Amino acid sequence: MSVALLWVVSPNSEVLNGTGFLDSVREGNRGLESSRFPSPNRNSMWKGRFKKGGRQEWNFGFLNADLRYSCLGRSRTENGRSFSVQSSLVASPAGEMAVSSEKKVYEVVLKQAALVKRHLISTEDIEVKPDIVVPGNLGLLSEAYDRCGEVCAEYAKTFYLVWCRRTDELVDGPNASHITPQALDRWEARLEDIFNGRPFDMLDAALSDTVSKFPVDIQPFRDMVEGMRMDLWKSRYNNFDELYLYCYYVAGTVGLMSVPIMGIAPESKATTESVYNAALALGIANQLTNILRDVGEDARRGRVYLPQDELAQAGLSDEDIFAGRVTDKWRIFMKKQIQRARKFFDEAEKGVTELSSASRWPVLASLLLYRKILDEIEANDYNNFTRRAYVSKPKKLLTLPIAYARSLVPPKSTSSPLAKT
Repeated sequence: MSVALLWVVSPNSEVLNGTGFLDSVREGNRGLESSRFPSPNRNSMWKGRFKKGGRQEWNFGFLNADLRYSCLGRSRTENGRSFSVQSSLVASPAGEMAVSSEKKVYEVVLKQAALVKRHLISTEDIEVKPDIVVPGNLGLLSEAYDRCGEVCAEYAKTFYLVWCRRTDELVDGPNASHITPQALDRWEARLEDIFNGRPFDMLDAALSDTVSKFPVDIQPFRDMVEGMRMDLWKSRYNNFDELYLYCYYVAGTVGLMSVPIMGIAPESKATTESVYNAALALGIANQLTNILRDVGEDARRGRVYLPQDELAQAGLSDEDIFAGRVTDKWRIFMKKQIQRARKFFDEAEKGVTELSSASRWPVLASLLLYRKILDEIEANDYNNFTRRAYVSKPKKLLTLPIAYARSLVPPKSTSSPLAKT
């Protein structure tokens, strides 16, 4: 029953008015389309190291060197030492300084990690959540989990959260044209009910039961709804900071939701925050990969999920994308975008070995398979306008035993790149 969050289902149009939803789910929603479930950009994997005097300096990996960082306050590590949190600041037209997307997201990471650590230290400190009331005559919770499993078996190709897939389908599914901001407001209100033990249907009940048993914070769920709102009005991203936030909303959130269910290996020496950062990086890497794979498909919908400033620096524009021309400029641009996505995968892979033994294989398999999509884009000579990059079944089958063998490697007892300092 604890794996409900790893199952997938899609809502139909009747979620708009909140009625008749269960009957339509039982019909199987045969028209479900495979949705583009995000995978992000921008490196939020902040690797820390202590300098003399106990001050913590954050290394922002491969972020642009011309970004300027300023101290935005102080926090504490797991051993109680204080450090300065640094992040890029962006000047608004009014001259005010705005916090960067990395900083906003990292605050969510810290909150979720703190919740998990509290849960591990003492369950007495955790707020007692209400008993789950299964609505109507939907039967036992086991039926809810069984139904989630059935839908997942029919529609899922990789592991996505049930609720996440339903949310994604609101703006990316067959009824997307009917979705309004008010509909998403109702969906978010329904989310609040789920966390308060008041599910609407059996699928909600499975999620409600799961979040009552694990240290799952509601904020990543709210943030995913916010990502769906962005899809209703935003089709261009001026820079990577904007795109990074979108990628966090629609995919990085999945990693933060999943870690409490998957669990961290008891023998892991890594900090809780670093494991969550790795999960976040995997979501971002996956979304970046989706974006690079689906450039042509998105362009036909009038969308460009690529940083406008980087396109301009490469001598490219939206017109070049809509024309679908694979030029030398486009190849150079794509090489840099692929390089960025691979760095996110590299950061994510560092955290996989820190997960519980039962979770390492599926997560590592997902990582390796998705990363291979980047190889296929290269094999297609960077033509992601008319050719869809995908990993063939033989390659998938060859990858699974490799992932399994690597998943057997336990967390390092010392010198881990994510280890506590």
